[in-house]
Order: sequence, then C-alpha cells, then structure tokens
Amino acid sequence: MNRRRLRAFGTISVEPSRWVTADKTTIYQSRLVARVDTRTRGEIVEAYSDKVIDHFLHPRNVGVIKDPDGVGEIGNPVCGDIMKLYIKVKDGRIKDAKFQTFGCGAAIATSSIITEMVVGKTLDEAKAVTSIAVAEALRGLPARKLHCSNLAADALHKAIADYEQKAGKQSG
Repeated sequence: MNRRRLRAFGTISVEPSRWVTADKTTIYQSRLVARVDTRTRGEIVEAYSDKVIDHFLHPRNVGVIKDPDGVGEIGNPVCGDIMKLYIKVKDGRIKDAKFQTFGCGAAIATSSIITEMVVGKTLDEAKAVTSIAVAEALRGLPARKLHCSNLAADALHKAIADYEQKAGKQSG
C-alpha cells in the first residue's frame, strides 16, 4: 500500500479496518479523509470521498466562458459559498460549461462535477440533474455539506433559465 506522511490538524485517515487518529504524529492517506472533533473523543464530524477530494484538488472546467449563452449565479448567505456557472449551447445541447466558485472544498467539488455531468447533454437532460445526482456523482457528501450540491444544481438551472430567456427574446 502506498503510504504518504500527512500533516494533520483535526483530521483522520481511514484504512479498511482501522482508524488512525490525528493525535498521532503520522497518519496515512487512504480512500477517505475525515475531520474529527477531538473534544468529543474522535467523533467523526465530516467525511469526504476520494472523488470529492480529487475534484477539490484538481477542479475541472474552472473559468469563464466568453460570451456565454447562459449564466447562473447563486450564493448561500449562511456559509458564504458563491457559485457562478456559465454554459454554451449549440443545437439544443450544452457544448461547454465552466464555473467560478468562492467557497469550501465541497462547493468547489460540486461545481466541478456538475460541469462534467452536463457537457454533451440536451437542455432537458441537464434540467433533470438534481442535487441528489450531484452528491451521488461525488460518492456522497457529509450531511452538513449537502447544501453545496443544492447550490450547484440551482446554479445550473439558473444558467439554463437564463439561456432560455435570452433565446426567447431573440426569437420573439
């Protein structure tokens, strides 16, 4: 097994059969990284799948589309996350999607995965993408981070609505 030394401040690494707490000087990276509350004797507060971590560390489709066909922007005043999603549509299909996100790792990961999910889909297929589908595509999110998948889906739906409004004005 490939083990890598990590600095940990309130995190643990999960191996298939044992927990290694952050109180140790060395922990080993595994498929699941979690944050623990040391005041409650190591109770797991939140856990992230390898896919969430990958999309956070290596987000896909970050940036701005020049002259986008639709833009959806949404924010959460409680946590401070802000997402802006851009789409380019051709022949009724989303040809490109990019995002800008200011927020936590889960917000960045959900923004990244939703752009991968919708490129190549028809507008009707993209409208059917739900927050549950976003969370499932990331192999789950901690309960207190599920609102990030809501934000990503809402930003997508707003971008599609913006596109349809612009297209309606052009044809009408």
